Formats: sequence, structure tokens, C-alpha cells
Amino acid sequence: MFICKKKYDVIVVGAGHAGVEAALAAARMGCEVLLLTINADAIGQMSCNPAIGGLAKGHIVREIDALGGEMGINTDMTGIQFRMLNKKKGPAVWAPRAQCDKKAYQLRLKWVCERQPRLEVKQDQAIKILQENQIAYGVETSYGIQYNANTIIVTTGTFLKGLLHVGSNQSQGGRAGDIAAMSLSKSLQEIGLELGRLKTGTPPRLLRKSINFSKTEVQYGDNPPPFFSYWNKNLFHMEQAKMKFGCFDQEKLEQPLMRKLAQQLPCYITYTTDKTANLINCNLHKSPLYSGAITGIGPRYCPSIEDKIVRFSSKERHQIFLEPEGIETDEIYLNGLSTSLPYEVQIDLVQSLIGCENAEILRPAYAVEYDFVFPTQISASLETKICKNLFLAGQINGTSGYEEAAAQGLIAGINAARRVNNLDPIVLRRNQAYIGVLIDDLVTKGTSEPYRMFTSRAEFRLLLRQDNADMRLSQLGFEIGLLPLRNYNSFSIKERIIKEELNRLHLTYSNGNSLAKLLSRPNISYKELSGVNPTLNEENIEQIEIAIKYEGYINRQDTEVTRLKSLEDKNIPDGFDFYAINNLRLEARQKLSKISPKTIGQAARISGVSPSDISVLLVYLKKTNSARIQSHQ
Repeated sequence: MFICKKKYDVIVVGAGHAGVEAALAAARMGCEVLLLTINADAIGQMSCNPAIGGLAKGHIVREIDALGGEMGINTDMTGIQFRMLNKKKGPAVWAPRAQCDKKAYQLRLKWVCERQPRLEVKQDQAIKILQENQIAYGVETSYGIQYNANTIIVTTGTFLKGLLHVGSNQSQGGRAGDIAAMSLSKSLQEIGLELGRLKTGTPPRLLRKSINFSKTEVQYGDNPPPFFSYWNKNLFHMEQAKMKFGCFDQEKLEQPLMRKLAQQLPCYITYTTDKTANLINCNLHKSPLYSGAITGIGPRYCPSIEDKIVRFSSKERHQIFLEPEGIETDEIYLNGLSTSLPYEVQIDLVQSLIGCENAEILRPAYAVEYDFVFPTQISASLETKICKNLFLAGQINGTSGYEEAAAQGLIAGINAARRVNNLDPIVLRRNQAYIGVLIDDLVTKGTSEPYRMFTSRAEFRLLLRQDNADMRLSQLGFEIGLLPLRNYNSFSIKERIIKEELNRLHLTYSNGNSLAKLLSRPNISYKELSGVNPTLNEENIEQIEIAIKYEGYINRQDTEVTRLKSLEDKNIPDGFDFYAINNLRLEARQKLSKISPKTIGQAARISGVSPSDISVLLVYLKKTNSARIQSHQ
């Protein structure tokens, strides 16, 4: 065994979307970081759809960006189509989405990681977490190397004992073309973590020239493009913009694809047919999902085409999206046709779609099973409860999606860095961010299926809009040392301008009504008011209009947040013995003991804990606190 002489502050295992955000965050906060990956050519790889954002997911990406993360910037730099979804509905559910160039997205993230100060990238496979007395201190790799660190973050995605399925054919792999991590699961179990099995899948990729697009519906991007990053003006003016890398000039490399394209690429919509449904019904027994070959539970909200046909048998047709994978490839992603049926059935299945009668499959669809850790075993900081200094982030915690993974990676990276510096962890509240909702759901409620974020999961979604993520989180990002000063200054100017204009609208009157009162009317826009500020940009105007037009609803949610804050502020002592409370129901004692909530608010959200249980718990805590105070007098 070769022991590396250098001791790192943070080791990140896995370089997917969670791993990249974790490593970059920790390094940017001043830590010495090692990023270990099985394949250095697959850093930030988009294993499934090369798209970022969507309903609730787009909110998460803007939150990552507001805190100082990389996903929003990388999306803007490599996006080929941008849209704002749900614009016909209320602002709480508006959501940005971008189709990206798959290889450009991955290559830029690799490049960003390679040039990040204090971050080392090494190609090797972690096979064991090293710990003593339930305190993690390093990893052992397949090359026989031991790397030591103060903290470890595991972000293995779908690679833990990954098993690929195409019909009855099975092969080990974390995704097609990449080997699985077959040893690390045992190491996690030896630490004392309980593992389960989940499943996800991906559709076929088609060759563009074999598709008859004239039979499909074209779908264009929005103009102007709704970019993700709040720091767009700073994207091309980085501190190292004049540095040279061999014969390459970084300023030339840091050009967004949209600038090269001069236009957005369209996507297309097609539909299944009666033939599609008949093919699936006749071949259902060949699907490993229905034959019993797959034991892992799949995502309920992103079902395979087999599931769609079986569960929604009365539906005449299903919508399928044809989406380009990049500007230098003719691969087309078939969004909505995820399957694990045999290859020969996939050919007929694809050719049953409108416009795809002669389509050629470049890459077949497949399903992948993998191990995950039941997330009730981690705290809200994403540190495991059973092993100190060991953090988990991404699909290993039972989630699905690039965005959910990146959000967890960011928080794990932040908290690992803060642990190194003996600082308290950062825990985002449910009324503060979708990231807070995501993590609270995982650690409080757990999951038995791949977790996906929806706006409906957030009880304060009007407060957690995609447009105001910087107002909610950029101050925090700067305070913890992650958001750069130049970006914080941009935020501060924007915040001041919006506050001043809102104040002016409330204090300025026209014909007996304040301008704010006039703007609150549904048929009045900001630009129709008298004395508008000509220096405000469209983003500022949008936030001002939302703040005025939805003021009553926003105030109502603020009041509810204040009401519930008392529960969130009531802490439960570490190591609290819930079995000592005889008046608690047995189920409540079991659930509370297993999850070990940190606050009364978190306890109240645990499935199986009733309001009456919370009342009993509050009374008991009050009595014990009073007794403790008296004993010290």
C-alpha cells in the first residue's frame, strides 16, 4: 500500500454533477481538495438528457448560481436552446430550461476543475472508506494508494454495483461505456450504513439524417434567451482571462456556444401511435422491468415507455421530444421513450413513432440498477450520522437528476470545508430555498424511489421563485466565502435599485392612488406608469412587478413562515432519548429515534409522527429545560 504524503482537507469521490460542485465549492473556500474519478474524460458527463433545469429543477440551478456554484454558468456557456416554462401560469412555477451541447458541457466542467486553484483531479477508483472509531480519515483506491483527508464526500451516482439492462442482457457499469464501482458498497455497509437498490433508465439516441422532421412539430427557444446565471455580465471577464494555456488563449476558449451559433437550435415534438402501444403490450414479458430481472425501484415521475403504456392505457398517444445532443454531433435524444426492452424491439418501437419510420438507432436505450444509502442516515449538513467527517451527496442519497445532485454536492462541499475550519454547518431552511426543501425531505422523510424535485413539494413556493434566488441566497454565498466579490457587488447594486424603486412606487401618488396601487392592477404594467426609471433592465422590472402584483400572497406566506419559525427555532438536544417519553406513541418513538431530528419543526415533518406527538414532545422538553435551569440555580 502506497500512502500519499500529502494530506488533503477534502477528498471527493466521484466527478459527476454532485462531485464537481462539491470539489469546486470546497476549493474556492480555501481547502486543499482531491477529486477522484474512475474516468477523467467523463467529468461532469450528462449521462441522460443533455438538458438542465425545468420545473423546480430550474429553481435549484438558479439557487446554486446565487450561492456561487458552477452549474448555471456552465449551462449558459454551453446551452444551445433556452426556454422559460409555464409563463402562462403564476410566477411561482416559472422555470428556466436549457438544452446543452453534451460534450461541450462536460469538457468545460473538466477544464474548470483542472484549472481551479487548490483542486487536484486524479483518475482512480476509491474502493474503501478508511475510518477509525467511526471517524473517516481517508480512502483506499484500486491502484493501491491511500489518500488521507480531514473530510470525505462520496458522490458515486449510479456507479455503486451498477448493472445495465437491455432486454435479458446484463452487464456491469455505472452507465454505458463506464465501469461500475463494485467494492465501495461493502465498505459503506461495514461502516454501518444501510443500503438499498434503485433503478433509472435512458432512451435510445437516433441519427438525425434518418428522421423525417417534416412530420414533427418544431419547438423554438425563447428570444431573448432566459439564461440561468445572475452573473452573465461577468462570464467573459474573469480574473484569469488573459492567461495562456499552451497555444490556447483562455479568452477565446471562454466563448458561449450561443455566440458561435448566432441562433438557438430547435427541438421537435412527435407522438407515439397505436402501433407503439401494441408493440409494448406484445413484448412486455421481454422487459426486465416486468420479468422480475430488475429489483430496484424506478422513478415514478419519469416512467419508462412500458410504464406509460401500461399505467395510462386509455391515453391515445404520448408526447415524445426529439432533442439535439450538440452542435458537432448528429445524435438526437429521444426524450420520453426510456426503455429496457431488447434491442430488436427497440428498433420497431422507435420506427412506430411519427416521423421516425426509417429512424436508425445510434445508441440503444437501457436501464441501470445501483446501490444507494437510505438518506435518513444523514443529517441536514449531508454528513452521515454514524461516521463523522463522511458526507454523501447526489444519487447515492436516493435522488434523481443533475440539478438535485449538484445542489447536494454544493452543500456537502460547503459543509466539509466548514468542518475543516471548525465552523457550524450551513443548513438551508424550507422557506429559504428549494435546496432546503430537497435536503429536508431526504433526511426527514427518506425515500424508497428516486426522489425528484417539484414545485408542489415546497409549501412556500411563491417565496422561492426562480427570479429571486439571488435575493434569498447571494448574501449567504458571499458571507461563507463562495460567491466572488465582483458578483456580490453586482447583486448589491441590483438589490439597492429594486428596493429604492419599490419604495418610490409606494410613496409616489397619481390621481389619488400610489403607483404601487396602480401597478397591482392586472392590466397595468410597470412601463405604463408615469416617471418610470429608464435605467432598470427587464430582470429588475419583472421582480418589481411580481413584488407589487403578488404582494398580498407574498405577505400571507411570510406570515406563515413567521408562525412556523417558532417550531424551527426549538432545538432538540443531541442524543435525546425519545424512548424516555412514556406518553409518546411507540411508532413516534421509533421514528424519532431513527431519524434524530434537530428541531421540533423537523420532527413534525416525519411520517408517522402526529400533531399530538409533537405536543407531548414540546411539554416534555419544556419540563426538562425547566428542571435543568432549577438545578443550576
